Amino acid sequence: MKLLLLLAVVFFAAWLWRRGRIADRQVPAQRPSVAPELADMVQCPYCQLHLPSEEAAQGALGFYCSEAHRAAAGDRPKKDEKGH
Repeated sequence: MKLLLLLAVVFFAAWLWRRGRIADRQVPAQRPSVAPELADMVQCPYCQLHLPSEEAAQGALGFYCSEAHRAAAGDRPKKDEKGH
């Protein structure tokens, strides 16, 4: 009878240990990833660099990567920009 009780305790302990290991292996549910908002991209006609339109210097003829490239291309700032 003692042997049967000891065997039951060993099986119960093994069952608890195995159940804990299975729970550790399960991957926790991942949160759905939020997609970043996409920006409109423009290309500088002077150096061919692509950049977001919010970061570009706008001239009368298009978007430039910087004020220096807009001036080097001989383009003037757009009239409605900065109150000019």
